[in-house]
Amino acid sequence: MRPSITIPPDEAEITAIRAQGAGGQNVNKVSNAVHLRFDIGASSLPEPLKARLRALGDQRISKEGVVIIKAQAFRSLEKNRADALRRLEALIARVAVAPKTRRATRPTRSAVKKRLESKARRGAIKAGRGRVSGD
Repeated sequence: MRPSITIPPDEAEITAIRAQGAGGQNVNKVSNAVHLRFDIGASSLPEPLKARLRALGDQRISKEGVVIIKAQAFRSLEKNRADALRRLEALIARVAVAPKTRRATRPTRSAVKKRLESKARRGAIKAGRGRVSGD
């Protein structure tokens, strides 16, 4: 289960911009798309979470460590604002759980023996496929 992450409203800078695409005259006169900017370094997130977020390599994260999300799926400004915040929270929730460290393991002695026996058997089958000499 992922822990729920809530972002304080003052940490995410939300700007209304004009949406692109279909919408007729409405698109030209109404700013209903949302541009969300979230500075990872200046946020109140825990330090390990900030580091994992920066290392994520997501195209929405700039080199300066600012998450930029553009939401324009809805015709309503409020719905787009909520969508942008939800997407930011989903991005942060992706890195909220620390990945398990991988422990190196070795195959058992019987597994190694079985593998080598099957390789030898397969090699013998292939060796028997040579050309038949007609002496």
